[in-house]
Amino acid sequence: MRNYRLYLIRHGITSGNLEGRYIGCTDLPLCEQGRQRITQLAKSEVYPYVDKVYSSPLTRCLETADIIYPRKLLLRVDGLAECDFGDYEGKTPDELKDREDYAVWMKGGYDAAPPNGESYGHFAIRCLDGLEFIFKDMMKNDLGAAAVITHSGVIMNLLAGYGLPKLRPADFALNQGEGFEIHLSTFLWQRGPVFEIKGKLF
Repeated sequence: MRNYRLYLIRHGITSGNLEGRYIGCTDLPLCEQGRQRITQLAKSEVYPYVDKVYSSPLTRCLETADIIYPRKLLLRVDGLAECDFGDYEGKTPDELKDREDYAVWMKGGYDAAPPNGESYGHFAIRCLDGLEFIFKDMMKNDLGAAAVITHSGVIMNLLAGYGLPKLRPADFALNQGEGFEIHLSTFLWQRGPVFEIKGKLF
């Protein structure tokens, strides 16, 4: 049974990352440091060949994809955008630490959500729908290997929620530009949905 290889890659650094701010749906571009780092990694040829690139629709991911895989067929997948942090967008944890609603959100839970933001549960299902769309597109077009340029939250959510072996979300934390290789098959997907985690790219 055929395995479809997918490389989940975190976008490059933005000014919001450097300042430690929540920038889920805030559409920031890469900062100069982020652009230089991704360019350096791409030149070192650490990223594998792929047949197609899928990306979050946010600018930081599209710019990262263009540096790593220039002139490669790219498809935007809205389901793989970062979580919408609502009223917490653009703020740091230190700025929010005294808010009662922030303390409640930090405890987690399926329905926990920032004010005017996205719940953990909705985010998880949205990410899964995005991955399923990609898997179906790969099978339909007979694509053996593809890359997904997305966000840390999306990657940790997918790997911890649907990957084998089972680990905690924190075990899948990545620096910008790093990624994980996963293998998808119809056999596992129909029984889970789950996929195999093969390890970090580098």
